[in-house]
Amino acid sequence: MPAADTVLTGARVRTLDPARPEARAVALRDGEIVAVGDERDVRDWRGPATEVLDLGGATLTPGLTDAHSHPVWGVEMATGTDLSGVRDLDQLRAALLAAPRSRGWVLGYGLDHNAFGGRPVDKARIEEALAGAPAFLRLYDGHSALASGAALTAAGITGPRAFAQRSEIVCDPDGAPTGHLVEHAAMDLVGALAPKPSSAERRSRLVALLRDMAATGLTGAHVMDLGDGDVPALLATVEYEGELPLRLRLAPWCMPGAGPDELAALIDLQRLGGRHWQVGSVKFFMDGTVEGGTAWLEHADCHGQGTDAFWPDPQAYSEAVRVLDAAGVRTATHAIGDAAVRHVLDTVSGLGGQARMRHRIEHIETVPDDQLKRFAELGVIASMQPPHTAYTRADHSDEWSKRLGEDRAARAWRCRDLRDAGAVLALGSDWPIAHHDARQVLATARSPLGAAAAGRALTGLMALEGMTSHAALAAGEERVAGRIAPGYRADLTAFALDPVDTPPDELAEAPVRLTVSGGRITHREV
Repeated sequence: MPAADTVLTGARVRTLDPARPEARAVALRDGEIVAVGDERDVRDWRGPATEVLDLGGATLTPGLTDAHSHPVWGVEMATGTDLSGVRDLDQLRAALLAAPRSRGWVLGYGLDHNAFGGRPVDKARIEEALAGAPAFLRLYDGHSALASGAALTAAGITGPRAFAQRSEIVCDPDGAPTGHLVEHAAMDLVGALAPKPSSAERRSRLVALLRDMAATGLTGAHVMDLGDGDVPALLATVEYEGELPLRLRLAPWCMPGAGPDELAALIDLQRLGGRHWQVGSVKFFMDGTVEGGTAWLEHADCHGQGTDAFWPDPQAYSEAVRVLDAAGVRTATHAIGDAAVRHVLDTVSGLGGQARMRHRIEHIETVPDDQLKRFAELGVIASMQPPHTAYTRADHSDEWSKRLGEDRAARAWRCRDLRDAGAVLALGSDWPIAHHDARQVLATARSPLGAAAAGRALTGLMALEGMTSHAALAAGEERVAGRIAPGYRADLTAFALDPVDTPPDELAEAPVRLTVSGGRITHREV
């Protein structure tokens, strides 16, 4: 018998394997699990070079996967001053006064819509603090930004424009731009001019970020973008110089207007990969965000917005999904509003039985009762981000709730209802929209915040499954990941406390003793 590379003992092992739900020890070799059982079951796997780690009573689970994250693109998004702690306009102006300049620009990210106190997002509210400097401030949702007058001038923006996708340069009644840029095409007009980190900075920041993620127990992430065209080269360079601390599964975007050539290119991209990264699906947008007025809703929001899809022709989206499905390509569609969710489900319903468990819907922030059961019936995976609930308030005084109104706000983030309806539910953070800490994802899934607090929460086991076995199902990797069993990938997370039974507030700060990704120890406190 060949010796194991690593043997883990002294643990309570939650395997999530129905054949053996619990164990005490695990042996790893060549990136795979080779033995699971009691101490005596792994004894013969020890050799002179085997590293034996006593976990001292820690709870060992399948490795956690963030099912929705943007670590590569997010390195660029999270550039400048962190504005996530800003609560009002006075705090925003103070933060901008103190913000460092990058090649003359003021950059910021994570700005909450609620900081404007119900007023329109407008550059006039910050110009004095900027003293004429160009500024590009990303709002927390990642789908909107505020640009200063100098930045608009640099981009040649003097009024409204038409876009091929759902985007808007918000203008006042006189047609002058307010600086509020909604959705990607509008944001990119200014974002393309803002200073970017160098290639070397991107690599170092990415590796540091992934190490921080591993320290919270993450072994992998479903990356919902492919960033710029140089991302495969960036990842290949990181692996040439060392190792990726997390396993990354990437999804390039398919945007409105994509024709046969673009779809063929997306299919070809599915072959790209490295030791610990792989292109594994395609990302669509069916709508934008509630706060930005671009979520596709069955009925307009309180401002009369939200009745348009991100794709001007929703049937063109459906046809693109059909082409990719016929090629065996998995898809993930951003759909926040009830109309967007319904259209994606309708699209999958027309694909046939082979499409089961191949397509997923991201976010699902408000969904009516009649759509819940369709996820399980059609085999559509629900992918949700419990930390997003922190941007809302229990009394519905926040921008998200006010836009939707009481009835729709009462249907906020129905994770438990989807699980009870039989859906596969994968959980993630959506970093940098929310913090990447996997423990916070697990904790808020069990104790939702804000508008979702009145709803039913996931159990501890359901939350753990959302970042392990259900995340594996969402990626089509259920035969190699998501449980602790012989032949499965050696992706493991060891908590000082039991993530299933520990109260959510304690779990959010529970020490992570060990993280193992593909047999490699990426974080240890043992």
